Amino acid sequence: MPGGDERSDSPVKTRRDGAILEVTLDRPKANAIDLATSRVMGEVFRDFRDDPELRVAILTGGGEKFFCPGWDLKAAADGDAVDGDYGVGGFGGLQELRDMNKPVIAAVNGIACGGGLELALSADMIIAADHATFALPEIRSGTVADAASVKLPKRIPYHIAMELLLTGRWFDAEEANRWGLVNEIVAADQLMDRAWELARLLASGPPLVYAAIKEIVRDAEDSKFQDAMNRITRRQLKTVDVLYGSEDNLEGARAFAEKRDPVWKGR
Repeated sequence: MPGGDERSDSPVKTRRDGAILEVTLDRPKANAIDLATSRVMGEVFRDFRDDPELRVAILTGGGEKFFCPGWDLKAAADGDAVDGDYGVGGFGGLQELRDMNKPVIAAVNGIACGGGLELALSADMIIAADHATFALPEIRSGTVADAASVKLPKRIPYHIAMELLLTGRWFDAEEANRWGLVNEIVAADQLMDRAWELARLLASGPPLVYAAIKEIVRDAEDSKFQDAMNRITRRQLKTVDVLYGSEDNLEGARAFAEKRDPVWKGR
């Protein structure tokens, strides 16, 4: 396990090592998210987004059984409103966080269902332990998996997405991988090592390019191809404008011409 600074404030633990931030949802017994936890997660991811020294985040769950089962129904029974104040970034602090232009890796270490699966879908890459299982069981409790209803049909084949949403059935990591829902499956005891290996690879890359990629992808999601291309070529997207006028943009060209590895400064 990498070294580095650690903050173990319950229910969200963070570890910082160089340009990488590890975020662990650690709320026994199942890592369910109530309003207070969601607000803490939002603060963590907002601070990650706004810290120029951080480049990549890893999100995982505490323990070996649960990544996150989503909304805390016990807290709801005690008065937490499903439409209450989730804090900056919405539920789990990530899926509605504006201008999140840095890569986020979800390391799914167990059960990811309901809002927990939606939280994983908010990451840019998903690595699953071989025992991980997934479901969107909201239909069984008379509610809707809102974020998944928006995202899932755009990520995997429509009819498969609708089956999962309409039946709420469970599926394993192998099936998730088959539909392209996760990037790869690794043994449970290798999950975090692999997540950190991937995070280091991303942290060594050009942060301004990553930012532009993420904004372009978001902007193009509901745009016609030519409209999206026009906004890029006219530098109408903030991250693209910053990138094209940056030191890093020149550094990439110089490094290629000089046949050396580029040194990215993020400016």
